[in-house]
Amino acid sequence: MRLSRSLASATVAVALVVLLPYEAAPHARVKDGTPGAPRLFGAECRTTVRGSHVVAYCHNPYVDTDRVRLHIECARWWDLDTDGDPVDAGPAATVRLTGRCWKEVGSAWISHQMAS
Repeated sequence: MRLSRSLASATVAVALVVLLPYEAAPHARVKDGTPGAPRLFGAECRTTVRGSHVVAYCHNPYVDTDRVRLHIECARWWDLDTDGDPVDAGPAATVRLTGRCWKEVGSAWISHQMAS
């Protein structure tokens, strides 16, 4: 039985594709699956509470600007909790954040946001 020319050429083409090594065959580029290096971000902050006053120093050792903000929760129910204005801590910069309550400080913390 004789194969037609079109069937014979198709068979040869399929055999070549199957027999070629994987590297030689065209394929979509796919990443190797390893995660990229994590992007380092975030200023290191040290907060001190003395009586009703809060002082925080934030140092940003990274390239991206970190927008830091001081939040203070006062211990007394009638004392107003405060959220300070955001301050940009640029690369290799140290910023000082301050705030206070009328009486005792319940807690204080810093929030971080990447500045665009």
